[in-house]
Amino acid sequence: MKEFEIAKKAVYKAANILKKNLGKISYKLKGLANPVTESDLKSQELIIREIRKEFPKHSFIAEEKELNTGVSDNIWILDPLDGTVNYAHSYPHFSISLAYVKNHILKAAIIFDPFKNEFFHSIKGKGAFLNGHRIKVSNVKSISTSLLATGFAYDRAEKAEYYCSFYSTFLKISHDIRRAGAASLDIAWTACGRLDGYWEFNLKPWDIAAGALIISEAGGKITDFKGNDLNKIQILNWGKETLCSNRKIHKEMLNIIKNKIKNFQN
Repeated sequence: MKEFEIAKKAVYKAANILKKNLGKISYKLKGLANPVTESDLKSQELIIREIRKEFPKHSFIAEEKELNTGVSDNIWILDPLDGTVNYAHSYPHFSISLAYVKNHILKAAIIFDPFKNEFFHSIKGKGAFLNGHRIKVSNVKSISTSLLATGFAYDRAEKAEYYCSFYSTFLKISHDIRRAGAASLDIAWTACGRLDGYWEFNLKPWDIAAGALIISEAGGKITDFKGNDLNKIQILNWGKETLCSNRKIHKEMLNIIKNKIKNFQN
């Protein structure tokens, strides 16, 4: 697939920027606990430039200086540095996340962790892979034997008690919970069986688009908190509610989240 090959080369080039600058640059704040670094900007500029050399009419939905949102049948959804808070503090857990959407259908996806040299990818209908080896979700059948993950949105200062209540509930009934700070990697790690389920509020399309295809091709499931698949949600709303799992514990997690939301609303 030509689009995937072009994207792969661009992502590897951008990853060199992230590795070269790790621990060497400062950051600015776009909002509370929401930094941006020079690496975010350079990575995005390079990837867009490389793809547009081959596909000048394609559109982009991207985190930094969002561009041409959804005006084309061919859309790239890009997070040039997912885990910027980690990166800004030289915490080595971050990625580049890139998805290709054609006629509203996810066609190809890349999540690359340059520090660990882990390249997750998928092309629709052809499976999901980590460094060229096929991956699949775990076979865990219950939350009680699951390792889960979550994250906290940038509005956590206002909603800390709300978000932590979900954390508390799952913490009491699971093996444990991880909070690593890079949504795309949380989804990719669920796709390869390192995690069994993951939930988060108020993400953006670039946080989850690539992961959505990868986990689906790995046999898992990704929905909002009502149980809707992504193809039932407009692209610009992807991520507002994100639940992904190995499929076997999805209904159990979904019911817990639904009940907690209902209780807060009453």
